[in-house]
Amino acid sequence: MKFIFTILFIVLTFNISAKPVTTFFTDANTFLEQWVMKGNVNYTGVKKNFSQIESLYRQIGEMDLSQATDAEKKAFYINSYNLAVIYQIAKYYPLKSPMNKSGFFDRVDHKIAGEKMTLNELEIKKIVLPYGDPRIHFAVACAAKSCPPLASFAYVPNQLDKQLAQRTKKSINDNEFIQVKPGANQVAVSKIFDWYKKDFTKGGQTIIEFLNKYRDKAIPASYQLTHYEYNWQLNDM
Repeated sequence: MKFIFTILFIVLTFNISAKPVTTFFTDANTFLEQWVMKGNVNYTGVKKNFSQIESLYRQIGEMDLSQATDAEKKAFYINSYNLAVIYQIAKYYPLKSPMNKSGFFDRVDHKIAGEKMTLNELEIKKIVLPYGDPRIHFAVACAAKSCPPLASFAYVPNQLDKQLAQRTKKSINDNEFIQVKPGANQVAVSKIFDWYKKDFTKGGQTIIEFLNKYRDKAIPASYQLTHYEYNWQLNDM
């Protein structure tokens, strides 16, 4: 009998600590609505209320995705990346750039749904490669000014396709992110289009052809494509 009660206690304890993925989406949305504005993060506020991001970070680590749908996993990993970035910035804040923390993206391990991985591993192995969706690059944010602006909401499974399309369209129509120069017959784009070129040129399309799928005003195919310098300054408010 004592053995049965012990097993029951362990099961109940596990069920309490490991929150369902739907709860995580709700908690993540509440957090992002509070601390993100116009693509930037109020890291001072996050630091002062560190227990909030710490709680979300624990949820990310303890999450059980064994019963999750493909859409739930995709949304979970996107949110996890963004929140893990915020957690790590807040932990070492004040920072002027994520690059000021050695190994920020490629050496520091995070527990993500029970697995240890770096931010680079999370992005590539759990998001980019499994889904092959170039719109993901406009949803994950690296805490830098040149990153696509961070959304002030959580990505959720039943709206994910719409959310990704909206964020992609928002970035590609931003005159700072996509710098069209008619006088020079050029368009300057983020280094993201260089680093992940294969994702944007699938099927033999050009970068400009990809951009024009989301542009309100098409860029002439004859324009020369260039890349502006990446600004790693922190996306602080």
